[in-house]
Amino acid sequence: MASTSESGHAKNVANFEDLISFCTGYGTTFNPSKNAIKLIQLNTLLTNAKNSLNVVNTSLNPFNIAVNAREIAFAPLGKLVTRVINALDATDATPQIVKDSKTIARKLQGTRAKAKVVTIADNLATPENESQKSISASQMSYDSRIENLSKLIILLTNEPLYAPNENELKLVALNTLFNQLKITNTAVVNVTTPLSNARLIRNKVLYLAVTGLYDIQLEVKKYVKSVYGASSPEYKQISGIKFTKAR
Repeated sequence: MASTSESGHAKNVANFEDLISFCTGYGTTFNPSKNAIKLIQLNTLLTNAKNSLNVVNTSLNPFNIAVNAREIAFAPLGKLVTRVINALDATDATPQIVKDSKTIARKLQGTRAKAKVVTIADNLATPENESQKSISASQMSYDSRIENLSKLIILLTNEPLYAPNENELKLVALNTLFNQLKITNTAVVNVTTPLSNARLIRNKVLYLAVTGLYDIQLEVKKYVKSVYGASSPEYKQISGIKFTKAR
């Protein structure tokens, strides 16, 4: 259900509150036999919907903080790895060791020894350039970058000729960085689950078939149309209230 933004969900709930307000204003003439669209049930659903949005918003803050911290921690990695490889290349290490280190470095930095041939044609009917979406082997996910950094550190640890004088290039510094990156990545993982669960609950409250807010508002509109008529002022009041269904 990623096609509807966080603001889109909030707009649906706000519009549902408007819908209830109009229905309340109809007084005793708004008297559906279907339990799910009685005013007491509509207000309960509205409360649940607002609560579900609040839980998502509450979960978003620590998620965003953790994601930002991870991006900051990983940002210097590419340039640092280049310096590490250059430092190794400046020693008398064997060409094979240097080659292996460069292979790992390319995975860390998202580059290839040779450019990848595009295998997906651009669809001119869309605004996006699908030719840029060919499957990447850059292994730029955070988990993969951590794994490849570990491989690079192991390779350097087993190469006695790698002994740079620069503190930030030394193995102790690289191991410290590795541990820091693991911590920031784990922090994101830990806050992703609560946010994901909160979104699942919100999506059920808003979009679950039959009982969700989206389907309920359709039933309310049908009822108002049946009671007051398609050309009635009452139906015109609510028929234009727009709701977006998440996909």
